[in-house]
Amino acid sequence: MEAMEPPELAAIRREYTARGLTEDEAGDDPLVLLRQWIAEAVAAGIDEPNAMAVATADARGRPSVRTVLLKGIDIDGAVFYTNLESRKARELAENPWAAAVLLWRPLQRQVRIEGPALPVSDDEADRYFESRPRGAQISAAASQQSEPIDGRDDLERQYTEVEQAAAGGDLARPSFWGGYRLGFDSIEFWQGRPNRLHDRIRFVRGAAGWKRERLQP
Repeated sequence: MEAMEPPELAAIRREYTARGLTEDEAGDDPLVLLRQWIAEAVAAGIDEPNAMAVATADARGRPSVRTVLLKGIDIDGAVFYTNLESRKARELAENPWAAAVLLWRPLQRQVRIEGPALPVSDDEADRYFESRPRGAQISAAASQQSEPIDGRDDLERQYTEVEQAAAGGDLARPSFWGGYRLGFDSIEFWQGRPNRLHDRIRFVRGAAGWKRERLQP
């Protein structure tokens, strides 16, 4: 098959036409706005509106990024779950500072989060694991996330072994699987505007509460 020519990336351009984000609309509590934007993304029918790119870095400062699913929000941060022996978990053990982005392209919006990512409690991880579909539970127990494997057949064999060992009974959360809560040191709301004059409103958390500021695009 003849290879396709790549598009002229520099020529790809789309004008943003969405309405803006004012300080009054942003309010004084970023968690209220964050929940509102997520609800509006769900209402708009966006596929996986809780998809969140999480960036970590190792002790040498070398970064890596991947998409996870946001599974909870509270005053202390944004929660996601993963294998605790994965690359992201190893990096968070060396350097707990992380950053995340939620992007809702049809709404011309994104949210950036920065802060320390700390493990959730065992009880919280247990409750979420119990709520997962059984197939997802088996996959979590069967996969040595981020480790090399010879082929797909070997991966499916690991899945089958865990499935057969459980024999239809309840599957306990593996000790190597849990979650993290990415703290809200800062939350930035980005709304696309015409002529690339985008709205950026950032909330920074301090001892006295939230400080709101507008950033230049």
